[in-house]
Amino acid sequence: MDFSGQYELQSQENVELFMEALGVPDDMIEKIKDLKRVTKIVQNGEDFIVAIQTGDQVLVNSFTLGQETHLQTPAGEKVKAVMNLEGENKLIVKARDFTSIAEFNGDQLTNTITFGNVIYKQVSKKIEDSDTEEDHL
Repeated sequence: MDFSGQYELQSQENVELFMEALGVPDDMIEKIKDLKRVTKIVQNGEDFIVAIQTGDQVLVNSFTLGQETHLQTPAGEKVKAVMNLEGENKLIVKARDFTSIAEFNGDQLTNTITFGNVIYKQVSKKIEDSDTEEDHL
């Protein structure tokens, strides 16, 4: 399955608790919790680039399936993690203190992140990609 595409956030659960658990300051949480968020995924075989745009901010992480990498969290911390494919439609990343499961089902992306005892869920819908091939993340 090719996971490439742009996904616009439709709904989320426990965003404030999750951001607090990550150490994001309260004033920043208030600014970003209701902003439009688009995730762009570019897949080339087992190599991925994931860019999450929230308002004017863009968080970019790249990884290769099965290889250890450093991912940047929304709080700006870098953590070691390994991303794996489960079945044909689930990307699972396990890091020191969190697990993220991104499940693709048709044009819907459901991402469930467990951090400590906080479970953060976001549902995004695939949108038309208006970029040309020359555009970059």
